[in-house]
Formats: sequence, structure tokens, C-alpha cells
Amino acid sequence: MNNSIVLTVIADDKPGVINTVSSVLERHGGSWNQSSMSSLAGQFAGILLASVPDDRSEMCLKELRGLESKGLRVIAHLSREASGSGETTGEYVLELVGNDRPGIVHDISSILANYNVNVKNLETLVESASMSGDDLFRARAILIVPMSTDIDALERELEAMANDLMVDISFEK
Repeated sequence: MNNSIVLTVIADDKPGVINTVSSVLERHGGSWNQSSMSSLAGQFAGILLASVPDDRSEMCLKELRGLESKGLRVIAHLSREASGSGETTGEYVLELVGNDRPGIVHDISSILANYNVNVKNLETLVESASMSGDDLFRARAILIVPMSTDIDALERELEAMANDLMVDISFEK
């Protein structure tokens, strides 16, 4: 049987970071299952889900945490999947585009938290607007919404927030 290990990796962006992490996993019979990795401001940042045989998990975790001596900051955690409430959920996509300003993610996440919505995936980007050159903020989130949620009320709150922020928003199943 295998254990799931969730990793966060941060290091100076240079060749070999992924190879260093994957080498540890390979030595312990682990599999690289899912990841998202990027170069941000000269730093390599990544999250990773790996699986490792039960009897090798602790040694693998120890070696991953020891990579700091090679310049990699690794946070490795054995996954303990929550049993949950058993409530059925629905998956929605939220997309937002508008002029960038501090607090946009906080404003959205506050509304989502009030409705007990879980953010499964969030991708954001600030880019230069084509005509004005102003900073344009883009966000796309995959949301897990409990079936008991009043979707109409959630959508009204998101639309009111979008109007206040003067951004375009879409919220679809």
C-alpha cells in the first residue's frame, strides 16, 4: 500500500531542482502523481502530490526535508484525507478579469468562505492591458460548492463584489 505525500518546494530558479526532488522519490519507490510548478521572481516554486510505499514513507520524508542543504526548501507532509461530512458537492468555475488592485483575492475568498466553498484550484496573473498599459488582474478558480449552498445568493454576492471592484466575473457549473 502507498501513502500520499504533499510537497511544497521553493528554491533559487536553476536547472536541476525538479531532478533533485524526483531522484529522492525514485530512490524510495515513489511516483510523481500531480504537480504545478513555476518560476516566480527568480525563484522556483512548486507543489506536488507523490505516492510512496508505506514502509518507505518516513525515510523519504526525512530525505526530502534534508534537501535544504542543497538549497531547496521542502515542506513534505503525509496526506490525511478528510472524511468530510458526506455532503454532495458541485464543481463550479469562477473567472474574473479587471484592473488590478490590492485585496481582490481577499474579497473573493471572503465571500467563498462565508458559503463554505472550497477552492480546488486557483490560477492568477497580472498582465499589462493591451490599450491602456494598466495592470490587468486575471483569475480562474475551480470551486467545490456544497449542494446545500444557495447558489443564487452566492452568485448575487459575487456579482455585487464584481460591480464594486469594477471587474468582469463569470460563475458557471
